[in-house]
Amino acid sequence: MRGLNHQLKQLCRHNRERSFGTQNRRERELTLIANELHGIGFRGMNSHSLKPKHVEGLVRHWLEKEVATGTIKNRMAAVRWWARKVNRQNVVARSNDFYGIANRIFVTGNSKAKSVSAMQLEKVRDVHVRMSLELQQAFGLRREESIKFIPNYADQGDHIVLKPSWTKGGKARTLPIRTPGQRDVLNRAHMLAGKGSLIPSHRNYVQQLRIYMGHTQRVGLSKMHGLRHSYAQQRYKELTGRKAPVAGGPATKSLALRQRALDKKARAVISRELGHNRSAVTGVYLGR
Repeated sequence: MRGLNHQLKQLCRHNRERSFGTQNRRERELTLIANELHGIGFRGMNSHSLKPKHVEGLVRHWLEKEVATGTIKNRMAAVRWWARKVNRQNVVARSNDFYGIANRIFVTGNSKAKSVSAMQLEKVRDVHVRMSLELQQAFGLRREESIKFIPNYADQGDHIVLKPSWTKGGKARTLPIRTPGQRDVLNRAHMLAGKGSLIPSHRNYVQQLRIYMGHTQRVGLSKMHGLRHSYAQQRYKELTGRKAPVAGGPATKSLALRQRALDKKARAVISRELGHNRSAVTGVYLGR
């Protein structure tokens, strides 16, 4: 292993910040970045030798390869984290505009909503994975949230509470229990997990994640993030009385003033329930 790769791995492992998923993604991104720096000619680097020319070289390389804007921004976040940890934050410009990185557009024209049928669930042999999928579908949870879910902690009667350690970015949030279907899923989750989580006692999170991935892939269930899209579109229809633009509803620009106000309010609610900070992100799930 090259020196920079090793040092960045050590930097990640000595700075355990945010959720496991975030830590894992950061380490993968920094490993990729170290490899790319080597590949574009910056040899013999260590974790403290980061300079503006390295950042500019990386961005130029990504733009030439036409890497997606969102991916570039995620990688820049990893570079900034690295720079902060070695007290070299001044070598990275504060704004992505400095490097000519375009603004990410949070709008989609195609629905990515997915559902999982009872027949598909029956094919998933691991009962804990099956329950995680049901929670994802019922509440729009992220995969990690649904795996770490502790029913006895989360279920507060008329709403569920997600622990910071389960969520992306380490931010607790609440979601309403709105339907009999959601209550049924929660009741069965209680019966399965007891006072524990949906990770069996003889496994840890990493092991259960691998089990989840293996079982879902084996039965052809991929891109389960689409369950969050489905949840968002269902909530939009509940809150506004009409389909989301991406699901065949009217475009936001065609709405009357009062309808636009309701659209804005609904997007704010959905953004909070999905665990996002900005309503603009809902364009990915709902369209415009």
